[in-house]
Amino acid sequence: MTVDPPALRRVLTLWPLVFYGLGVIVGAGIYVAIGAVIARAGDAAPLSFLLAGVAAAATGLCYAELASRFPEAGGAASFVARGFGSRRLAQLVGAAITLATVVSAASIAHGAVQYLGALVPLPAPAMVAAVIVGFTGLAALGVRAGVGFAATIGAVEIAGLVAATAAGLIGAPEFDVATIVPHDGAAWRGMAAGAFIAFFAFIGFETLANMAEEVKEPRRTVPRGIVGAVAVSVVLYVAVSLAAVLGGATSGAPLLGLFEGRGVALFAAVGFLAVANGVLVEIMMLARLFYGMARNGQLPAVLARVDARTRTPAMATLVVGALALAAALAIPFDRLLVLADGLTLVVFALVDLALWRIKRAGPPPDGAFIVPRWLPPAAAALSLALIAAEFANAA
Repeated sequence: MTVDPPALRRVLTLWPLVFYGLGVIVGAGIYVAIGAVIARAGDAAPLSFLLAGVAAAATGLCYAELASRFPEAGGAASFVARGFGSRRLAQLVGAAITLATVVSAASIAHGAVQYLGALVPLPAPAMVAAVIVGFTGLAALGVRAGVGFAATIGAVEIAGLVAATAAGLIGAPEFDVATIVPHDGAAWRGMAAGAFIAFFAFIGFETLANMAEEVKEPRRTVPRGIVGAVAVSVVLYVAVSLAAVLGGATSGAPLLGLFEGRGVALFAAVGFLAVANGVLVEIMMLARLFYGMARNGQLPAVLARVDARTRTPAMATLVVGALALAAALAIPFDRLLVLADGLTLVVFALVDLALWRIKRAGPPPDGAFIVPRWLPPAAAALSLALIAAEFANAA
């Protein structure tokens, strides 16, 4: 008698999925990158987040259709393989995602320690290692525990951003839209360069596609989860960046600068949980990418093993945790955001073009989520335009 190997378990519904996506989008974004965005864009930072949000929403809708058509754990690598019919290109995409995700997890861990350092006087490398090792262990316990924790902290993150927005707007001068609109070429270039960094704040919506094999009714739930997570994050980002600009909090840690007294320590605790939560979500996403690629013969078969007790890709999770730890201890924080952003935007452009090819090849399956034919090439163009803006800023 042949016994089937353990498989992933479908336990997730819409709202846990939305908060899971917000967990990494919000934690890895506002709490880490807003200072760099304000440094580039100045008062136009809210427009930078809005532009980045439009680009993220366009690609997010493409991911939603692809996840609806192909609800499997392989994510971008699988989508590119189907769209271009190239196993080698899919492997290159998987390698790019691996590097981008490892770098993102490392930068998020460093960002978490910046908040934790306001509460605990320990060496930064030790705190970084503790964060990554601890969340790798949580990711290996089971998808319900991991996503449940991420969803709970996602709610805390949102509450923290609402508090920061209120703190920044109270006592701020009367809002005038003219204050955030660039008035010359240099200001417009700064806004576009800020949008490149701001896009890092939206990275995470694609993780929902990788959870498709663990979602109930994935053809309906995954697209709604992606759209919901991106829409909520756009509103939050524009609001809190506007509050930071109006409140005059333009230091290296602008959100902490919005609070005084005990509020600083409380928000530092919220910020630590918010950012560290992103480490958990990144590890879970990349582990499932490894699982999907290994099952398709694109990575060693050992990474496709599912633990019989926890029903998680345990070996893949441990490998991802080890890679993130190595990157966090070896790469300086100030080099991480640009590298992660550039790699991710290239991958997103390829995924958008893959959907464009798939849509031209034949009709979608019944019940699939569908976007207009013009959207995939437009989404790819937006991603490439953000990369071009970074090159123009560096020149």
